[in-house]
Amino acid sequence: MLVSRADQAQVEAAITTAEKRTSGEIVAVIAGSSASYLSVAPMVAALLALLVPWPLIYFTWWRVQDIYLLQLLVFLAVAAVLYWRPLRLTLVPNSIKRDRAHKRAMEQFVAQNLYTTRGHTGVLIFLSEAERYAEVVADQNINSKVPQANWQALVDRLTTRIGDGEAAEGLCEAITAAGELLAQHFPPGSANPDELPNHLIVIE
Repeated sequence: MLVSRADQAQVEAAITTAEKRTSGEIVAVIAGSSASYLSVAPMVAALLALLVPWPLIYFTWWRVQDIYLLQLLVFLAVAAVLYWRPLRLTLVPNSIKRDRAHKRAMEQFVAQNLYTTRGHTGVLIFLSEAERYAEVVADQNINSKVPQANWQALVDRLTTRIGDGEAAEGLCEAITAAGELLAQHFPPGSANPDELPNHLIVIE
């Protein structure tokens, strides 16, 4: 897991502190993976199994039944090996992994009720560990005032800290930076209810 249970309290404190300076809401979500990619195993196994007969047909006198049996064994062996997720993930193109992670981020923006805040000032900081993906999703009122380049700079800094093995520190830093950006345009009002939970949300 990117962030230990002990560090989750630190993240919660960072969210609470950041939200005191703004009427916006910040939610942090870490997903273990954004998709299962289970279809990769049988697809690759089937492709390799289909290649098995050709050299045997042209260069050996094997019986058809023996070739078929070998095909079946190759399919089962390759599929079994590729059901190990780390290996399976290496075969998935980065573009597909980014697409799946982005889709999961959008789903979490809705699932965590960020779109329901009073002023539409919700911000999601989303991490997907298996895909090594990070994204900030901001509601419509924020997007009209905070340039996307600012969020991308936040994400770049966060991914650098994660790469250095400082995931908890990087996430707290990102939360603080998000709070500062929100405070510039959405200062706290006289009534500033904490509409959403401040704890780190960890999902599979």
